[in-house]
Amino acid sequence: MIPRMSNHPQSNTDLLARSLSAVWHPCSQMKHYENFPLLPIARGSGVWLYDYDKKRYLDAVSSWWVNLFGHCDPRISAAISDQLGKLEHVLLAGFTHEPVVQLSERLREIAPQGLGHCFYASDGASATEIALKMSAHYWRNSGKPEKTQFISLENSYHGETLGALSVTDVALFRTAYGSLIRQQATVPSPDWRKAAAGESAEEYALRCAVALEQHLQRHHAQLAAFIIEPLVQGAAGMAMYHPVYLHRARQLCSEYDVHLIADEIAVGMGRTGTMLACEQAQISPDFLLLSKGITGGYLPLSVVMTHDEIYQAFYGNEMASGFLHSHSYTGNPLACRAALATLDIFAQDNVLAANRDKAAYMNQAALPLREHHSVQNWRNTGMIWAFEVETSQRNFAQRCFALALDNELLLRPIGNTIYFMPPYIISELEMDLLVNHTVHIINQLS
Repeated sequence: MIPRMSNHPQSNTDLLARSLSAVWHPCSQMKHYENFPLLPIARGSGVWLYDYDKKRYLDAVSSWWVNLFGHCDPRISAAISDQLGKLEHVLLAGFTHEPVVQLSERLREIAPQGLGHCFYASDGASATEIALKMSAHYWRNSGKPEKTQFISLENSYHGETLGALSVTDVALFRTAYGSLIRQQATVPSPDWRKAAAGESAEEYALRCAVALEQHLQRHHAQLAAFIIEPLVQGAAGMAMYHPVYLHRARQLCSEYDVHLIADEIAVGMGRTGTMLACEQAQISPDFLLLSKGITGGYLPLSVVMTHDEIYQAFYGNEMASGFLHSHSYTGNPLACRAALATLDIFAQDNVLAANRDKAAYMNQAALPLREHHSVQNWRNTGMIWAFEVETSQRNFAQRCFALALDNELLLRPIGNTIYFMPPYIISELEMDLLVNHTVHIINQLS
């Protein structure tokens, strides 16, 4: 007899009490849940999440930016179910299997030219760790062991493991874990909100590129790589910038013999309007990182893609010159099948073209929000929208989150920045609801 998950929870209160006694929740101060309870979720369908009291919430943030095609998509579910009856897992050291080979071939087809080698892990931070290690190890194998340093943009976010934190510029993490990491340098962010009066986004991006060039001139002999979130810096409050910065960064990294790592963990898989954000600058990085939406939000998976020159630097007879990194669930067949189903949906539903239409509708529907007297810096890239709210409210983010739940929305503001990153299947009626309910929330907060 096959055991089934218990259906004991009869209400939000029941599951909430059990969760607080047994689960240590991420990115949380657990004591806050005494006055600001967790929200137990019973099921999901499309863009909606439902609690045990049958209240619904529009998942406007794709559950931490991973859910591309809504909750419980039948095609992804069917692919995973089919794979369950064939092979659930096998180690990838010394073995291989059809789903990981197919996925690697498919990713090679959509990636920028030359990125033909895939190394798998489970999550975005692991992908960052792999890229940093692979870059530094490449230089060691190439006779330049002094190239061990990295740079990133100010306000960057690349994960919360120790290596990833070394290139993450978030004050809260630096304060808590700074003594454990080798903090790397940052260069000015091309975030157009920082532009001078009268300066265009493109002009500001080029001005920031000058600062990058000056840093590379001084430090390139010790630098292994420059890691960057293409077009949108997520944890910086959805900071958006002109593609010319990426184009110039690629030129400069090539000129000064420094790797370019494109962290598309959050912005890849169609989120910025193209399958990959790098396409909008017409560049090919030395390393491309993908995770989050790669499985449609179903299973943990990440991948680091790189080109043949880097791969060949590790190819030899000595184990010490091989890339020394492993992960028990590397290339898990179930996750790979979910990713293959996700790629199939992109092709079958012509998702990128459909998203352009949805973005155009959303930008028109959002005019009441965009023109609200408390809204500042309205911005949009692909299927990402963001703006700041001018408010005197203390604890704005928490208050906004609570009001959103009262208004059928799941929002997770970053400071006073509200952003929308909904599943791609969101309908016009659901976009109207999202805008109208957000306006109502802002009226209560401003």
